[in-house]
Amino acid sequence: MPLILLVEDDSDQREMYASLLSSHGFEVAQAGDGARAVALALDVRPDLIVMDLSLPFLNGWEATRRLKRDPRTHRIPIVACTAHAFGPAVERALEVGCDAYVVKPFSSQNLLAEIRRMLARAHRRAV
Repeated sequence: MPLILLVEDDSDQREMYASLLSSHGFEVAQAGDGARAVALALDVRPDLIVMDLSLPFLNGWEATRRLKRDPRTHRIPIVACTAHAFGPAVERALEVGCDAYVVKPFSSQNLLAEIRRMLARAHRRAV
């Protein structure tokens, strides 16, 4: 069962996404801010991270940058979740190391499809 680290500061949204992921066969670890996300990723080594970009304490862009620079976590796919649909926010997310992004609000099918696509891609790289 793949482990997903879900990083979202809104607790209601985090619980909703965690429930969705669990109901589709994923194990879920959760963090409410970027600093906790980095620490938890180093501790549990998830198969994939779903990262909100607008986070307290340490934003998602910087958390992603740190994870992608660390040899222990640099291969973990990161799917950015952002309400910023166009332009600089998306470009910046990809520049700091996000492997993909979904735009809020998104359908559960879109999120699940992107997660599965990224996990399959990571698996092919590992083989």
